[in-house]
Amino acid sequence: MNYNIIHRTLYEYAAPVSVSHHVARLEPRITAFQSRESFSLRIFPEPTLRKARTDYFGNQLCVFSLQEVHSKLEIITSSRVTVKVEKPLQPESMAAWESVAEMFRDPVSPEVVEPYQFVFDSPQVRASQELSDYVRESFGPDTPLIAGARDLTERIHKDFKFDTRATTVATPLEEVWEKRRGVCQDFAHLGIACLRSIGLPSRYVSGYLRTRPPEGKPRLVGVDASHAWFSIYSPGTGWVDFDPTNNVQPAEEHITVAYGRDFGDVSPVAGILTGGGRHDVKVSVDVEPLD
Repeated sequence: MNYNIIHRTLYEYAAPVSVSHHVARLEPRITAFQSRESFSLRIFPEPTLRKARTDYFGNQLCVFSLQEVHSKLEIITSSRVTVKVEKPLQPESMAAWESVAEMFRDPVSPEVVEPYQFVFDSPQVRASQELSDYVRESFGPDTPLIAGARDLTERIHKDFKFDTRATTVATPLEEVWEKRRGVCQDFAHLGIACLRSIGLPSRYVSGYLRTRPPEGKPRLVGVDASHAWFSIYSPGTGWVDFDPTNNVQPAEEHITVAYGRDFGDVSPVAGILTGGGRHDVKVSVDVEPLD
């Protein structure tokens, strides 16, 4: 599946900003199942300093500074990507989850050092006994790894209500657990925390999701959104994605932008500034299929 993606972010400040420094993670990744034909990033006003680099997790960054007085900041990206359909895994053929967890107990083999870093707590995701008890309903004795992850995905989808007003990007996972509601970021964090609670490596994935209009209705421009899901590491296969918000395994309608331990590692735009006062943020995303 081929896509054109336009992502617009607009910051409007109540008071003038004299200096600001930002980092943007908006460039889709190149993976075994995703290619990137083109990418452009425009910034208004034009930054004084601008530099592209790769972060620790391999995500593409644009680091920039504005050193003139401004009352708004607009970032517009345009991407063209191709996503291939991944061959479905047969969960019953996968190793039991206990044998996978055993691989990530000291001493760790050099072959799994990279996923090993995703076993530990991170700033926004902490393991707990309560989450361990919850996830073990999906990971019983000798349960194949992928079968357990699929069941966990289905249970999160069933047990937690999607509610855009229930949380913000700063809402702690403990509050999401208590309220039993949240958004895609929260459900990705929950899945990761559950898996790490039983010693399995799991990472956060940010990206886009193609949305479909109601039958008979035209596709509206700019109503798509950034999305998030989680991955679990399967030895011999690699990272396998799961989307608890929609109870699916991401395929050709999910576009990957960044990986990290949690949302803090993949925030689309972050920064610090002098001045500004209160500000409004408007984000619009258009994922246009070309096939």
